[in-house]
Amino acid sequence: MKLSQLLTQHIQIAIQTLFDVSTDKVEFQMTRKDFEGDITMVIFPLLKIIKGNPIEIGTKIGDYLVANVNEVTRFNVVSGFLNIVVSDAYYLNFFTEIKSNDRFGFGTISPTDKAVMVEYSSPNTNKPLHLGHVRNNLLGYSVAEIIKASGKKVYKTQIINDRGIHICKSMLAWQKFGNGQTPESTGLKGDKLVGNFYVEFDKKHKAEISELMAKGNTEEEAKKQAPIIIEAQQMLLDWEAGKPEVLSLWKTMNQWVYDGFAQTYKNLGVDFDSYYYESNTYLLGKDVVQFGLEKGIFEKDPDGSVWIDLTAEGLDRKIVLRSDGTAVYMTQDIGTAIQRVKDFPDVGGMVYTVGNEQDYHFKVLFLILKKLGFDWAESLFHLSYGMVELPSGKMKSREGTVVDADDLMEEMTTTAGNIATELGKLDGYSEDEKAQLFKTIGLGALKYYILKVDPKKQILFNPEESVDFAGNTGPFIQYTYARIQSILRKANFDLNVAVTDIELHEKEKELLKQIELFPEVIQNAANHHSPALIANYTYDLVKEYNSFYQAVSILGEENLTKKTFRVQLSKKVGETIKAAFKLLGIEVPERM
Repeated sequence: MKLSQLLTQHIQIAIQTLFDVSTDKVEFQMTRKDFEGDITMVIFPLLKIIKGNPIEIGTKIGDYLVANVNEVTRFNVVSGFLNIVVSDAYYLNFFTEIKSNDRFGFGTISPTDKAVMVEYSSPNTNKPLHLGHVRNNLLGYSVAEIIKASGKKVYKTQIINDRGIHICKSMLAWQKFGNGQTPESTGLKGDKLVGNFYVEFDKKHKAEISELMAKGNTEEEAKKQAPIIIEAQQMLLDWEAGKPEVLSLWKTMNQWVYDGFAQTYKNLGVDFDSYYYESNTYLLGKDVVQFGLEKGIFEKDPDGSVWIDLTAEGLDRKIVLRSDGTAVYMTQDIGTAIQRVKDFPDVGGMVYTVGNEQDYHFKVLFLILKKLGFDWAESLFHLSYGMVELPSGKMKSREGTVVDADDLMEEMTTTAGNIATELGKLDGYSEDEKAQLFKTIGLGALKYYILKVDPKKQILFNPEESVDFAGNTGPFIQYTYARIQSILRKANFDLNVAVTDIELHEKEKELLKQIELFPEVIQNAANHHSPALIANYTYDLVKEYNSFYQAVSILGEENLTKKTFRVQLSKKVGETIKAAFKLLGIEVPERM
């Protein structure tokens, strides 16, 4: 039983016995470092039901606990706070219970629980993935893994934006300027090749706009009258009409992009259980609009367009079907959500990993789905996140000024290699081992730097800073893990011996208290959809371990029982680091 649960039961009995009143909640917090204690009870909330001085109330409860609860050895009261000192036996028993549990902290899936579908990535097929997509993928993948660890079934999915004018721009530019180029003929990844033609289209479009403006047209007129944009619009109409040669080119170029994406996803370490394509979903939802009209949820304007009025909920009127009967994005998203539950009947909630510029869209989407009467609509969550920027400023795909995801991963690996080489700790490594280590450190640095930040916050990404081997970074945590593995390799004695009766060093106790928090951190991270809680917990654990490492002798300890316990404790810390980092999609090296 968790310490707070154990103490809650005893404190509730104490309050009933001492003051003849009952309380259904006892509030705890961490004991401040400048006071003795392992856990602190907050007395102030009791003043609503118990009249008296908080110090006297705390002292009476403390005396009761010492007299009646084996796990409590002593206490002190500071103002309205009861600082409780817990026995070594409690922590040793806790450690014995979890020592060999390789799923410590992880929940178990209940057959009756509904599954959660997590959507992330969701790219366009006209350009390669960039730094912004990296944050999206890392967040979505990690949140999916954390929700799974909390004890729920999870499906990972994405919707690919594979249709529309932006896709036609790349296709048209390839037709005009491509000279039959393919990924094979150029040696380029398919997504990069297609992205290059998206940039080419923009250059040509701008040149035509300048020519038309020189002839007296306004910029707005020139943008619309430029021959290349008119051709792209015609290509979109041809695609919608099912023109065979347009569909053939569309399928070919999209496949180039999918092959490129697959390589990037593999390098980034993310995966998916299902894929949805806008070319298949853009007509979904139109039948739901008819249902909503019949139920009075939607309303039709005189021009034939269909709307929903959300002004009573503090939003606005939102169009769900144009006057010509064509769908808008909202219609498509309504239809796709409903389709997903049809495809996966055990889904009871969804998480959408989409940037914060779409906050309003998802408020409207979720509200419409609730009004349509879907019970799972109560469990929809928009994992809204801030943009990632570089010191040089914002990125623009059409101008070719984005930070390509593949280039970024390669740069991170190179940076990690340069720093590790400078530190000179690579004796005995083969070239293949070095390459793998540099990739593990580089990607670990990138992922940790992004995931340690609360999703809602904007990130200014600094590659050099992220690969620092000190401070709150991935490499610092990986190095501590490797240090622990080194200790385990040198431990030439039986580690399976049960240690139940030793006096704990203060640093050992602090470390056990930190480990004990792991299950609660996983649940909190799942509830808040925040990998940052896992990342920063791991950093705190590593700081606590390094403090322990500096304060006590481990392999040099003469007492075999103490030495055995300290190595066992080190091993569990290593296992917890590895488990936590796995939830972030980060690998840990056995040697560094």
